[in-house]
Amino acid sequence: MRLRVGQTIRSAVDATALVVIRCPDDDLTVTCGGREMTEEGGTGEQATAAGGPGMALGKRYTADGVDIELLCVQAGDHPVAVNGTEVAQQNAKPLPASD
Repeated sequence: MRLRVGQTIRSAVDATALVVIRCPDDDLTVTCGGREMTEEGGTGEQATAAGGPGMALGKRYTADGVDIELLCVQAGDHPVAVNGTEVAQQNAKPLPASD
């Protein structure tokens, strides 16, 4: 699927919803619980991937090797992957020291 900035994608297996913050112009496969995420979501499918840590509300996620950033707007119970690579929570940027 070709993603665009500002697009909301939803999981077919749980409540996970993500907003695309940054993405390449390439076609990408974003999955949650092994099932592809879509704009409609919520089809009640069974997860095919093993369980793991879900997404945390309000956190940003990136995937190694892909210039993508996703913001979790609705938390879920299944892991998310981009082109087969599981996403990782992005660390907060340190603020400059004030003297």
